[in-house]
Amino acid sequence: MTRRPARSVVASPVLVGAITLLVACVAVLLAVQANRGLPFVPSYDLRAELPGGANLIEGNEVRMGGFRVGVIEQIRPAVSPRGAQRSIAVVHMKLDKKVEPLAVDTGITVRPRSALGLKYIELTPGTSARALAAGATIPLENAVKPTELDEFFGLNDAEFRGNQRTTLQGFGNAFAGRGQSINLAIQSLVPFVTHLEPVMRTLSDPDNDLGELFRQSERFSGQIAPVARTYASLFVNMATTFEALSRHPERLRGTIERGAPTLEQAIRSFPVQRPFLAETEELMRRLEPVALEMTRSLPPTTDALETGAPVLARAPALYRETQNVFAALDDLASEPTTLLGLQDLHDLLDVATPLVEWVAPFQTVCNYWNYYWNAIGEHVSEPVPGGTLQRSSLGSDNRTQDNRISTHDADRPADIPSDQPIDSRDPLGDQLVALHAGAYTPAVDAQGKADCQVGQTGYTSGPNVPDSRYGPSTNPAEGGGSHVVRSTDLPGIRYGGTYKARELGIDGIEDVP
Repeated sequence: MTRRPARSVVASPVLVGAITLLVACVAVLLAVQANRGLPFVPSYDLRAELPGGANLIEGNEVRMGGFRVGVIEQIRPAVSPRGAQRSIAVVHMKLDKKVEPLAVDTGITVRPRSALGLKYIELTPGTSARALAAGATIPLENAVKPTELDEFFGLNDAEFRGNQRTTLQGFGNAFAGRGQSINLAIQSLVPFVTHLEPVMRTLSDPDNDLGELFRQSERFSGQIAPVARTYASLFVNMATTFEALSRHPERLRGTIERGAPTLEQAIRSFPVQRPFLAETEELMRRLEPVALEMTRSLPPTTDALETGAPVLARAPALYRETQNVFAALDDLASEPTTLLGLQDLHDLLDVATPLVEWVAPFQTVCNYWNYYWNAIGEHVSEPVPGGTLQRSSLGSDNRTQDNRISTHDADRPADIPSDQPIDSRDPLGDQLVALHAGAYTPAVDAQGKADCQVGQTGYTSGPNVPDSRYGPSTNPAEGGGSHVVRSTDLPGIRYGGTYKARELGIDGIEDVP
C-alpha cells in the first residue's frame, strides 16, 4: 500500500491569493486607523478647551517635548461655561499611557507644523501636585491663543511699511557718525548686564511671586482711582512743602544730620519700650468695650452737660444762699432752747409710737407716704388740665372761667362745658379746669384686704359725683359740663396691693410681718 504525499499550503493558488488579500486588507485598515490610534491599544483620553479651532483637523498629532504622544480624536464647537459667553473649540485627545498623569496646570498651545497650514497641539507639563484624571478637561485658562501666519503677515500693510521705513531712517540718522559712542555704550553695558543677571534671576524665581506684585498693583490702582483727585492734591501740596523746605537748606541739612542719631537712639530705646507697648495694647483691648459704650453714652451726656451748664452758672448764687442757711442752722444749734427741744423729742416719740404702729401696716401695704410725695410733685410740675387747691395757690388758675377753683363764691364745682373737650381754653388762651377732688380712700377694705386705689390709677374721665349735690350738667348756661370728678372710690372694685406689695406677697393686713 502506497501513501499519497501531503500537499503544501502554498500549493493552492486560491488559498495563497486569499491570505494575501486578507493581509492587504488588514494593512490598509491599520494604515487608515493609524491617525486615530491603533485599535486595542490602551490610551489616556483628555479633553481641552481652546480659544479657536485654528485649522486643526481630526488626526493631527499631539506632541510634548517635541515627541508625538497622541492624536486628536474629535473636534467640536462649544460655548465657554465661565465668564462672558464666547465661542471656543473643544478637542478630544487620545494620548499614550506613558504620559499619564498630567498636572492640572498643564499648558496647551496650537502650533504650526509647516508653512502649508498643518497644525499640531503642543502640551507643556505643569508643576501642580494635582493630576488630570482620564476624561478630564484642560480649562481654557491654560490655553494660549496662537498667532496665525496670515495674521502676522497681514500686519505688514502699506501704512506699517511706511512707518517702518521712517523708523529705520530715524535709527540710521541716530547712529550715523556715532560709532565711537556706540562702542562706549556697549562697553558700559557689560558691567550693567553683569550686575543685572543676578537681579533678573532673583526676579524670575517662582518663589518671589512677581506676578502677584503686578496683580496687587492693579487692585491697588483700582482702589486709588476713586480718590485720584485727592492724591493729586496731595502731590501738589507736597510739591509746595518741598519748595518751602528748599528755601532753608541749612536747616534741612541740620534736620537730616540729626536724623541718624535720632534713629540710633530709637533703636536703643524701642526694645526697652516693648513691655510698655505690650501693656498698652492690653489696655487698649480692655478699653474697647468702654469706647463702644461711650459712643452710646456720650450723646445723652452731652445733652446733660449742655443743660447743666446754665444751671451751674447760677450755682454760686445758690451757694451764697446756702451759706446763709447753714449760718442760720448754726445759730439755731447755739440756742439753749434747741437742746431742750431735742430733749423733748423722746417724749414726742413715745406719743407718736402708737400712731406709727397703727399707720405702719397701711404704709407697708399701700406705700401711701411715697405716693403722697409723688402726687405733690405732679401737682406743682405737670401741666395737666384740671385743678386742685395746691395748683390754685401756685397761680395756675385761669382768669375768666365761671366757678373757678380759686373763687369762694362758686355755685357749683369747677367744670368745662359739655360741648367742649377737656383741654379747651378760654378766649384769653388760659386752660379751662375741671374739679378732680378724689379723696384718699381706705388702704384696706372691710375684709382687711388691700385696696390701694390712690396712686395706682389716674383721674377718671368724669362725670363721677355720687356724694355731691351738684351733679354733672349738660346745660352750657349753668357753666357745668361732664368732666367733673368728686370721688375716685369706684364702688365694687378692689385694686389690691401696689406692685411692690404684690411682689412681696402682701395682700392684706394679715400678711404684714
